[in-house]
Amino acid sequence: MGGINITGPEILWELPESIPLIGGQPITETMRNAWIVMLFIFLLCVFLTHRMEKVPKGKQALAEKAVMMIDNLVDGTMGPGCRSFSPYIATLLMFSFCGSLASLFFMRPVTGDLNTTLGWALITFVLITFNKIKYNGIGGYLKGFLEPVFVMAPLNVLSEVATPVAMSFRHFGNIAGGLVISTLLMAAMGALSDLILGFLPVPLLQIGLPGILSLYFDVFTSAMQAFIFSMLTMAYVGDARSS
Repeated sequence: MGGINITGPEILWELPESIPLIGGQPITETMRNAWIVMLFIFLLCVFLTHRMEKVPKGKQALAEKAVMMIDNLVDGTMGPGCRSFSPYIATLLMFSFCGSLASLFFMRPVTGDLNTTLGWALITFVLITFNKIKYNGIGGYLKGFLEPVFVMAPLNVLSEVATPVAMSFRHFGNIAGGLVISTLLMAAMGALSDLILGFLPVPLLQIGLPGILSLYFDVFTSAMQAFIFSMLTMAYVGDARSS
């Protein structure tokens, strides 16, 4: 179908070769959009916490309610004594949700790039491994690969490595898949509109079904994937602490 171009993130420019270590590094639209999302989250946090008072009201009450919800979610999923993970979980939720919603503002969603979700999954993997070693010792951590019998060691190692891969591909696949479907459907409706209603100045058929699907993929799927990724992080890290 003519006019459709579904590719990876566009390379905007490259860093000068003269810069040590990172010279020649491509700067993609994912990186640019990620900084825009981070700036938005930063400004939102500044706004919600500006001029805080002892008796919360208005936006301060909303911010404190959000913090309490995250703390309760961490307590209920990971168990008591795990609130130190609340900032990380809150960051995952906000960055994932806002990064996916970037498509509503005509930007490529940050989570539509595997590099983004894989980076988060690797951080989670490091937390899992760190807590397993912290609570079981290096010997107990290595012994875990031999359970229930030593011949299971290769499968246990594969399962360990598969955790960040599965987490990253699940999140990336849902967002990228929605992006592809929405793009194809918009193009198809635009072509059909030109064919049937070509006398109109706007592609009328692009307003209905594509808009509804866009709300589903951009809002519902974004919220669900942010929640699922955060829940998996809490479940895996919580299990590592209790194993």
